[in-house]
Amino acid sequence: MPRTSVLTALVRRPLRALIRAWVRVRLIEPSPDALALSPAAITLYVLPHPALSDRLLLETLSTPRGLPEAGRAPDAPALGRVIALPGRRRRRQAPFLDCLAWLHAHPEQDIALLPVSVFWGRAPGKRFGIWSMLTADDWGLTGRLRRALAVLVHGRSVEVHFGAPLSLRALLDARPDALTNRKVARLLRVHFRRQRTRVLGPDLSHRRTLIDGVVASPTVRRAIEETARDEDRSPARVKARARRYGREIASNMSYPVLRLLDGLLERLWTRLYDGVDVQGIEAAKALAGDHTLVYVPCHRSHIDYLLLSYVLFHEGLMPPHIAAGRNLDMPLIGPLLRRGGAFFLRRSFKDNRLYRAVFHEYLDRLLSRGHPLEYFIEGGRSRSGRLLAPRPGMLAMTLRSHALGVKTRGQPGRLAFIPVAIGYERILESGSYRAELAGKAKRRETPLDLFKVLSRLRQPFGRVSVTLGTPLPLSPFLDAETPEWRQADDEGWQQQAVPRLGEALSQRINAAVPLNAVNLVALVLLSTSHRAIERDLLERQLALLVDLARAASTAPGAARLPDGAPANWIVHAEALGFIERRPQALGELILASPEQASLLSWYRNNVLHHFALAGLVAFAFRNNADFSEAELHALLAPGWPVLVRELHITPPRDLATALRKTLDRLAREGLLEPDTSSTPRWRRPSARLASWEQLHLLGRLVQPSLERGYLLLGSLLRLPSGRLTREQLAEQSGLLAERLALLSGLDAPEFFDRRLFAGLVESLEGDGWIWQDAAERLCYGSELTATAEHIHTLFDPALRHRLQQLASPAASPVMSSPTTTPGPPIDGA
Repeated sequence: MPRTSVLTALVRRPLRALIRAWVRVRLIEPSPDALALSPAAITLYVLPHPALSDRLLLETLSTPRGLPEAGRAPDAPALGRVIALPGRRRRRQAPFLDCLAWLHAHPEQDIALLPVSVFWGRAPGKRFGIWSMLTADDWGLTGRLRRALAVLVHGRSVEVHFGAPLSLRALLDARPDALTNRKVARLLRVHFRRQRTRVLGPDLSHRRTLIDGVVASPTVRRAIEETARDEDRSPARVKARARRYGREIASNMSYPVLRLLDGLLERLWTRLYDGVDVQGIEAAKALAGDHTLVYVPCHRSHIDYLLLSYVLFHEGLMPPHIAAGRNLDMPLIGPLLRRGGAFFLRRSFKDNRLYRAVFHEYLDRLLSRGHPLEYFIEGGRSRSGRLLAPRPGMLAMTLRSHALGVKTRGQPGRLAFIPVAIGYERILESGSYRAELAGKAKRRETPLDLFKVLSRLRQPFGRVSVTLGTPLPLSPFLDAETPEWRQADDEGWQQQAVPRLGEALSQRINAAVPLNAVNLVALVLLSTSHRAIERDLLERQLALLVDLARAASTAPGAARLPDGAPANWIVHAEALGFIERRPQALGELILASPEQASLLSWYRNNVLHHFALAGLVAFAFRNNADFSEAELHALLAPGWPVLVRELHITPPRDLATALRKTLDRLAREGLLEPDTSSTPRWRRPSARLASWEQLHLLGRLVQPSLERGYLLLGSLLRLPSGRLTREQLAEQSGLLAERLALLSGLDAPEFFDRRLFAGLVESLEGDGWIWQDAAERLCYGSELTATAEHIHTLFDPALRHRLQQLASPAASPVMSSPTTTPGPPIDGA
């Protein structure tokens, strides 16, 4: 055992008692049980630098958690239980020569080196204030005084991270021990550096220095010169404007504010939610040490970015820099968000060359230095509850920076997107979302909104889930989708790569969206005609949905399933105010008022994509008694890609195989009956059976989406090819859907949402069904007409008749164009 000084020996015991009494470890990762230490090997702890506080803390932690006692020498007297790598300023040789010599003398033994990183407070390497500068862990060297202050100031917020045990015998080879000694030290230094990057993030320069560097960059200087010339202004004035843009954009991440937000948010979540469930964090941790991480969450609520940063901080990862709309940079709230890591951008800056150059350069510097980022690819919060189509802006800028770093700066290109799905059982913005979908203008955020939130803290909001989906490393994705990106001198390849990347990320986000009690109840209750259902049927249908989701839960990034039983979910949905229970002599009924049904539609849309294929198959049997697999495939295949695009579904590799599995699953649930008497066919059950009612409810999940598509085809095909633009088709289809909803007494603003029809137009165009001519008018061929005539058997005859009436020029003058002659509607439309 190494000899210690007399002073250290005298103070070691009281210092250890002080550490045991004062220090509280907030996070130990991974759990000591998961380290899988070999009982046949002698375990030695390795610290990244000599620090008595770390040694003493390790001694107090090891025995209570079932680890080898750090304060006692191992069975090998020549070895010390704790080894520290020498600091950079010390010229001592790495301290593993004694261990190597002992292994040579005991060929039957092995030594396991267990790396241990201890963080006394966490700060991203910035100058925040005297106490944080002196005490928080950062990338600087730590002296004895600073470490003593860290123990006193941050003793209640300590993190301990263990690495994978390293077998020292496995590293022995024919080389001299001196070379092996250096090799072991090099491997451990790489591990400690990656661990430090994962927890603290890269070393972040001062905000003022960062802005100065952005303004002085060649790209921004060139933009300053061009703007000064075009506006006939002095370069000095334009440079000052560029600096103002930099201050407007740049975050000012502050460790004291992160700690303040951590405490405030922990109290907020405790008051607001029954708990926060986290899934999939391990994949992000595995990449954080040597990858730049870009988190791309779905955007359901203003709570999203606060919640994700809180979860990452508590899980031992560096909170990201968050792209936020400039509308949030308001008094009181804006400065707090900026110090929590938010950087602000304008909604549109395409025509502002100088602002664009400053923002691109700022983003490029964050990414090139490895800072984790977070932005919402949807662009804004989803008012309907479904994932919005990805916007290209931030994705294109990220791809541009990544390609620039790989091609011109020689960076390794380790950037990975982390899709994040956030599931709420009740959101704060329910009322405003409902009003906006009904046509009310979006209200501008103000600081007073914070007090309105505080006034609702006593209301129940259930649980919230944060699920990190399957990561998407960017370079391998680009190599597969657009291999020319590494050699191309221009950025033309981005026009192909950005939409594909956006769709891939959307699919991974949706694949990870968790199921909870509220959205399951919403799926079933909104499938009924009058938002009322018998309780026993509701319970059976809830169990069916979970069984269908469980059958698909083996896929990568699969959604989390709810705990408990259907009866518990119904009680929980009632407690949150979404449904009413009405006892009756013939059995209890579950109902939703019109207002409750409108709110439930948001939660249904969160998870509708999980049941799209099963719902599509069930819908096919609604107006058809039986199918062969070939007939069913021919009927559903044309519309399936459109549904995939609308709901951002990860499509199966082969639709025919997926259909067969779905048919088998529905047969096992008793919803379909196989008929193998001659040609294999599938039949729906008798209408008198309860299983037919369940099949009917399952089919109604996708009915609105299918009817929107059918309605859009009716609007398009009623006129000759080349008569409507994209905007005209979406607008006319939306008007027709709104009229149909009002005549049917359907209070569902989402059904006639113009954005959904615009997305359908893009899907048809993307799949080649329609195209634009030179005048940007939509054209179609006989194949689309034939397909529309074929699929009309899916829809109820009464609906087809009603659509034909509404789409006729006499019944709906707004559908006609004064410059065109209407053509005949499609058969049955």
